[in-house]
Amino acid sequence: MDMAKGRFGTIKGWLYLLPAILFLGAFLVYPLIDVFIYSFEEGYNFTSQTYYGVGIYNYSYVLHDTYFLQAVKNTFLLVVITVPVSTGLALLISVALHSIKKFRNLLQTIYFLPYVTNTLAVGLVFMILFKKTAYSDGMINLLINFFGGSSIDFIDGPYWAKMLVLCIYTIWVVMPFKILILTGALASVNEDYYKAARVDGTSKFRIFYKITLPMISPMIFYLVITGFIGAFKAYSDVVALFGTDLNAAGMNTIVGYVYDMLYGDSGGYPSYASAAAIILFVIVLTITCINLMISRKNVSYQ
Repeated sequence: MDMAKGRFGTIKGWLYLLPAILFLGAFLVYPLIDVFIYSFEEGYNFTSQTYYGVGIYNYSYVLHDTYFLQAVKNTFLLVVITVPVSTGLALLISVALHSIKKFRNLLQTIYFLPYVTNTLAVGLVFMILFKKTAYSDGMINLLINFFGGSSIDFIDGPYWAKMLVLCIYTIWVVMPFKILILTGALASVNEDYYKAARVDGTSKFRIFYKITLPMISPMIFYLVITGFIGAFKAYSDVVALFGTDLNAAGMNTIVGYVYDMLYGDSGGYPSYASAAAIILFVIVLTITCINLMISRKNVSYQ
């Protein structure tokens, strides 16, 4: 009787999971398998649904394409700069907000506003702030000139200037979500730990390093992982700043390269796009696995 109930419970559980399994299979697993197959079909014609061979030529082409290599460089720079900087700034701001009692909710709302604002709209505002026009050099250049510096074309100028704007914009957009998560994590830390540390005369820095950081380390790790994945998928932010012709601007990303190969001016090559997408998948999966291995030693789940 108990065995029959156990089997019925198992079947009932699978029935509850069935809609989610079908949804994930149709919209996640199947497309991934389909893209993997496309990436090996050489000379694939989207119209006639035909190809002339199977091999690794698509991967070879993509890995030797200067536009793809530039996209990889841009994406890695964006990831390496924005993820640690945004996480560190969000942590500092969250600690400051946690220590403030008056107007805490108001300040949290103000910091969260950029997250609920359309990214393209924010990108256009940033472009206006940094872009030189026939009528003005932009507000940022006005500040630079005020302090004795010369104007810089941040949108159509040197590569470092464009990358600086993109990094500032990305940090501005992603930080509100991280602040929200970290303020919630700080609020969940048991106050008894802090009281015991103060009784022992422990300094504030040591309390932060030995109590606060270990207790919120799972949330920090979560933000780092999602930050890496989000930065590797960057595309709409770059379009908002530099327009749709990202190859000409030298600011394309891996996702932008995939899109261009499918629908851009040089598009119509789903095999190349699929190969680039698989390469991106492997990169993100590898970095995620490395982070998971590191987290086993540095993240406390107590």
